[in-house]
Amino acid sequence: MTLRALLDGLPIPILQAPMVGASSPEMALAVSRAGGLGSLGAGATAPDAIGPQVDAFRAQTDAPFGVNLLMAPPAAPGAEVVDKALERLAPWYAALGEPLPARPNSYAPDFEAQLEALIAARPPVASFTFGVLAHAQVERLQAAGTHVIGTATNVSEARAWAAAGADGICAQGFEAGGHRGHFLAELDASLVGTMALTALILDAVDLPVIAAGGMMDGRGVAAALALGASAAQLGTAFLLSDQTAASQPWRQAIVAAGDESTRLTRTFTGRYARGIENRFMRETKAMEEEAPAYPVQNRLTQPLRAAAAKAGDPGMISLWAGQAMRLAKPGDAGEMVKHWWAQAAEAADRLSARTGGRRPVG
Repeated sequence: MTLRALLDGLPIPILQAPMVGASSPEMALAVSRAGGLGSLGAGATAPDAIGPQVDAFRAQTDAPFGVNLLMAPPAAPGAEVVDKALERLAPWYAALGEPLPARPNSYAPDFEAQLEALIAARPPVASFTFGVLAHAQVERLQAAGTHVIGTATNVSEARAWAAAGADGICAQGFEAGGHRGHFLAELDASLVGTMALTALILDAVDLPVIAAGGMMDGRGVAAALALGASAAQLGTAFLLSDQTAASQPWRQAIVAAGDESTRLTRTFTGRYARGIENRFMRETKAMEEEAPAYPVQNRLTQPLRAAAAKAGDPGMISLWAGQAMRLAKPGDAGEMVKHWWAQAAEAADRLSARTGGRRPVG
């Protein structure tokens, strides 16, 4: 079965975005059981834990699901770089009464080891963010029975994934919450809206495209499908679900946020990401470019964010969220997917009634 056939065969062509720190295996399971495609965000998962997680998921459902890895580059920063970064973070740790962490021994799980574990685990779908696999790596995943989806924020990245042999493309629009997946161009050249990006990639590569970014309900799903996408991927829309792993202050910030509350920042992790603007983002903006690149800065702020979440202080938490987050609602993740699909059908009916029987003039 091709990826296109898998997506076309989903009862509900909605994918749940793999959100490290916010999605959960329970969320992914609820979505897959409802007829969509749930995803496990394994970017921060130790290699030896990936196989057991996939096995546990597979034991609970025959429905398809995916696993996502973040292609973090190996990090070996010099002591001076780390010390300066920690010095900039010292006042923030002190404000929470937390000691400044020591220099870490490691900054992220080894991607190559994660990939080997993923190949051995053989999930139905694997997606990748922050880079592009080598053709041989894609072939190994496919030989194991895994469909490969590459994240692209522009047409060049989509073409790179197509050249590597990927089965499909996830078009990550400017509106999407969380980390930007760009890897071939600077940020400014990779900020394309979801609808425009989806159309551009559909015209550029002969692969199924999954639209992602800014869709919060069935209306967005219908728009993506009408454009030609094989499925829509929603993430922020699940953050208030019963199965969310988002912290309480994170959820409260979404409920309290204004209509235009998200901004891009790299001071939390060293890689640009979209989230609700808070005190940390505002007061560290002047030193944004000084932060060491992901995953170094990400590792150095992890204890700070964990302590802030424990203290209930949203001012120092990475409150990742996409545009239109005010449309997020609470509820069971599986029931949400079913409700959105009903909304999409209603939107399609309205479009059909609006266009029915009409032919282009001329």
